[in-house]
Amino acid sequence: MIITSLENNKIKSISKLNKKKYRDIEAKFIVEGEHLVLEAYKKGCLEEVLMLENYQLKLNIPSTLVSKEVMSKLSELDTPSNIIGICKKEDKNEIIGNKILILDEIQDPGNLGTIIRSAVAFNIETIILTENTVDLYNSKVIRATQGMLFHINIISMNGLIAIKKLKEKNIPIYGTDVNNGSNVCNLTKEEKEKFALVMGNEGNGVRPIIKDLCDKNLYISMNKNVESLNVAIATSILLYELGR
Repeated sequence: MIITSLENNKIKSISKLNKKKYRDIEAKFIVEGEHLVLEAYKKGCLEEVLMLENYQLKLNIPSTLVSKEVMSKLSELDTPSNIIGICKKEDKNEIIGNKILILDEIQDPGNLGTIIRSAVAFNIETIILTENTVDLYNSKVIRATQGMLFHINIISMNGLIAIKKLKEKNIPIYGTDVNNGSNVCNLTKEEKEKFALVMGNEGNGVRPIIKDLCDKNLYISMNKNVESLNVAIATSILLYELGR
């Protein structure tokens, strides 16, 4: 059986997952395309797939065939994929490891997705998303991660509570400051073994209430004609240097 009606109750219910409100209520989210579907499947959070009738991907989970019109309704891409997956959110709230990244009110989905990819690449163990950070399960964020959100511990937590918990674990908190910071290249091996790096909002940076709690500030040495870097690029450089 192929679902062709846009008014089908199942389709209308799944379509609501394109909005954060319903993702939160249902504790589910959508992934689009074979690569992301397979990454979710390997992680064990894929509950169901919907695919076009002429598309074949055998997975040991429920599947439903849909028309191109239905797939277009569900997709947020200009050119809809052949397959989408419905995933369950993981209930995570524990800070794991000694290499932590705190993202304080990052707003751009592309930036968040890129940062998550870099965090996995440079062996960060936990990413903490503070309040007012863009939703992890925003479709643009998920696509930008290229599936790496399934390979790292990511939790949402109030920024002040996160800092308190990290200080209780004796994990140094590193902020960023071009004028009063230390060159990240000059950190000792010991200073790189355990840390929580805080990166802030694209326009305003880290909130003062969080920045005041940092134990050390870092900066990236660069051409003086460049005032600042995109937050995703800056985070990637800092994580690379902290991982050396």
